[in-house]
Formats: sequence, structure tokens, C-alpha cells
Amino acid sequence: MTLNCKSQSTINEDLKKQLEQIVFVDQIYREFIDNNTTQVRREEIAKLTNNTTENLYQNVFKIIEQNDKTNFEKVEKIVEKYGYPGKSLVGEPANTAVFYVIQHNPDKISKYYPIIEKAGKSGELPFTYVAMMLDRKLTGEQKPQIYGTQLGMRMINKDGKQENFVYVLPIEDAKNVNLRRKKAGFDTTVEENARKFGVEYKEFTYEELEKIK
Repeated sequence: MTLNCKSQSTINEDLKKQLEQIVFVDQIYREFIDNNTTQVRREEIAKLTNNTTENLYQNVFKIIEQNDKTNFEKVEKIVEKYGYPGKSLVGEPANTAVFYVIQHNPDKISKYYPIIEKAGKSGELPFTYVAMMLDRKLTGEQKPQIYGTQLGMRMINKDGKQENFVYVLPIEDAKNVNLRRKKAGFDTTVEENARKFGVEYKEFTYEELEKIK
């Protein structure tokens, strides 16, 4: 695997189309399960993917899981051949395709994070994507994240009933997180980002989270 982010003066149209399709497949089914997606849009998604809404309601998570595996096999070959296919090679938003696929295959992040970081530092990928992957890498290792992009969810017992507990995973040096977010290119604070997901930000350590049952 090359760590090069190869600079190109001409867009590779064939590769661009391939990556745009990968982004479409990666995102469209996740849009279907998003709580903010309307029923009308879900019906549109079913048509766009040659499905029925009933089939998607029943099988969407299996479809996502299979697509994540298939997409990874594709981008693995692409990275081997081209390095990170960044903005100068495939334009935008096709330059985000490899990021999304790796981000959705958490066991591959440690291996591929260096090329994502290199792409971000060289301007081939917005640095916010690097920040998100670094946060996912760290939280996957049970370490505090840096930019506050990653949320956790689990079931807890509240007043004798099971309910979803959604929270922002622990952040290193949390008091300065919004300065880091701004420097990385985010246009929201950690509090604003959490509210997008219906969560009020509260600072936790892993030890504190462990005590919440």
C-alpha cells in the first residue's frame, strides 16, 4: 500500500464515476435509516435503489453491512493503484469516497489512517474528515477523542425501564475542544454538533460512563 497522495493535473473521469457510485451506495441506505429522513424521501430512496420501502425496512441493516464489505474490497484496490484518490485526481465529492468506506469499516482504520491524514494535510481531502477518522480511531481504542465528533449509544435502566442513552464519547482536554474544531475547519461547536443528533453535550470520562447502567 502506497502512502502517496499522487498529484494529478487531469481528472480521471472513469475513477471519478466509480467513486461517486461508491459514495452513493455508502450514503443512500444510511440516509434511509436517519431519523430526520421523511417518509416521502424514504420512498424516493427505495425507487433510487430499485427496492420497496418494505424490503428496506426489513433488510436495510443487512444491506449496509454487505455494501460496506463490498465497497472496502473496491477501495482497497483503488488505494493500492493510486494512493489516496484526492481532489486533484477525482474532484469533489468523489474525493470523500475512500474516507467514508474506511470510516465504516472500523477494523481497517488503523491501517489506512496515515493516508487519510496525508490527504488532509496536502489539501486533497478536507481536514474535517481526518479529524473524524482520528476520533473514531481513538474511541475504538477506548481513548479520549480530540475533536468531539464521535457519539456512543447503549441501553440503560432508568426508573425500571430500558431506554437509549446517547452521549458524546470522552474528549481529551475538553475545555479547548471548540478551538481545535475551529482550527480543523468545523463550523459547529461540540455542543451544536451533539444537538444535531438530539443530544445535550455533557463531559464524561470512560470511568464515569462505566458507572452508568
